[in-house]
Parts: sequence; structure tokens; C-alpha cells
Amino acid sequence: QVQLVESGGGLVQAGGSLRLSCAASGGTFNTYTMAWFRQGPGKEREFVAAIGRINYNTRYADSVKGRFTITRENAKNTVYLKKNSLKPEDTAIYYCAATARLMLATKRGSYDYWGQGTQVTVSS
Repeated sequence: QVQLVESGGGLVQAGGSLRLSCAASGGTFNTYTMAWFRQGPGKEREFVAAIGRINYNTRYADSVKGRFTITRENAKNTVYLKKNSLKPEDTAIYYCAATARLMLATKRGSYDYWGQGTQVTVSS
């Protein structure tokens, strides 16, 4: 069983940057594909980014491509999401997720483990 704990959320002005972290425990981190999802006010939870476990390949939602970067540090059992050029529409609870599947899935149901989420608010 994998436990995921996100951190790094907060309030930031539009155009600013923020880095989220997700620390994993209870499993073998380098056997999991990791991802970030987000859920804005009144919206469905949506895919943001994913990173593979073998060659660290990545996949991004079109809405964040070029602004967000997902990375992982297996030695620290941690995945990161660096967010630049933030917009008010990026305001959401950001969730870390893990799956033993190899593919960089974008569907919520493809992930088996979830963190509790961290709030990010972008002011205009």
C-alpha cells in the first residue's frame, strides 16, 4: 500500500511560480508511474501531468504544456510539479497519484493511490 503526501500549495499571484512535492511511502517508488491531477471549484478532477518509472517520459494536459514540468527523484521517493506563469484558472486542489501500470494514463480510474491534495490559489 502506497501513501502519498502532497505539499507546497499556497496563494500566488498570476504570473508567479510554485513547486508542489509529493512524498511517497509504503511501496517501491521506482515501480510506479506518477501523476498530478487537479480539481477546480465546481469542476471534475482532471489530468495535469504524468511521469514514467523507467525512462522518465512525461505527458501533459494541453492546458499546462509549456508552463508546468513534472519530475521525479527516486532516491527521495518524491515527485514534483513545477508550475510557472500561473493563471487564475490554475486555482485548484492538486492531487498526486500513483499506478503500477506502465502507461502514462490520463484517466482518474487508472490510478490506484491518491494523496489528500494541496490547495493552490492564483490571484489575478
